[in-house]
Amino acid sequence: MQNKAAGPAAGFVYVQTNEPQRNRLLAFRRAGDGTLGPAGGYETGGAGDGKPHLTSQGSVVLTGDGRYLLVTNAASGDLSVFAAGPDGPSLAGTVATGGAPKSAAEHAGLVYVLNTAEPSLAGFRLGGATIQPLAGSARELAAGSDPAQVGFSPDGATLVVTQRGTNTIAVYPVAETGQLGTPVVQPSSGPTPYGFAFTNRGGLVVTEAFGAQVGKAAASSYRVTDDGSIALGDAAAGLAADGQTGLRDEDLSGDGRFLYAIDADQQRVFGWAVGEGGSLSPVGSWQGLPATVAGLAAS
Repeated sequence: MQNKAAGPAAGFVYVQTNEPQRNRLLAFRRAGDGTLGPAGGYETGGAGDGKPHLTSQGSVVLTGDGRYLLVTNAASGDLSVFAAGPDGPSLAGTVATGGAPKSAAEHAGLVYVLNTAEPSLAGFRLGGATIQPLAGSARELAAGSDPAQVGFSPDGATLVVTQRGTNTIAVYPVAETGQLGTPVVQPSSGPTPYGFAFTNRGGLVVTEAFGAQVGKAAASSYRVTDDGSIALGDAAAGLAADGQTGLRDEDLSGDGRFLYAIDADQQRVFGWAVGEGGSLSPVGSWQGLPATVAGLAAS
């Protein structure tokens, strides 16, 4: 495992192993210089599907207050809740969600989980380390929608689901009680909408996988509360191994200074320091992950 001289502990990076029968959450301590060191493996109490490249985004999520981690267990149909303590995570409990959950989202204690076996959404309330189903929250998605990710807008007023199978994006209004209203479903700007993120001003940026065609991918922006414009800064801002694909889930550290991504093919976590204008410079890579590794959250 590559590592530089580590400074004081500054946070953690978390991934899930997605292993069958005994899924685990792996934790890495993040030093002040962005380098990582292993901090242990923690059983989720559930089971992953055991397949490389879990077909989702957002299977490991840190809550907005940084106190809890949500981990989907694709094979056992449940969600694990971990308390994110300074000495590492501790399992607080699990809750049944539905078939093949692969993505989760949280805002102010409201949690929605995306199930993919029979596409649906399930809502929950997180109170401390306790999570409870939210009555009247279940929503079925269209057959063949093949959803990839669920996520809240920054203000929590809307919930977004990318639907690869129908090349659409569904936007649900969220009531104060947490239940979802009737969605607005619109065509994606490009084929196979996949992962997405909101800007601080509320703009939605969605990646498009173009049916996994080699050499084809794009990102489109959508106006939510700002003008939705984006501009390409660098077509390859950070490389894991030159000429090789494989980078999957990624996340910024809580202070915004470092970017981390998993590469299941190389079974590593890669890290970059974020410079002015979003430029990236490598801080290292850390091996020892299983080929089934999925999801990433950073504090």
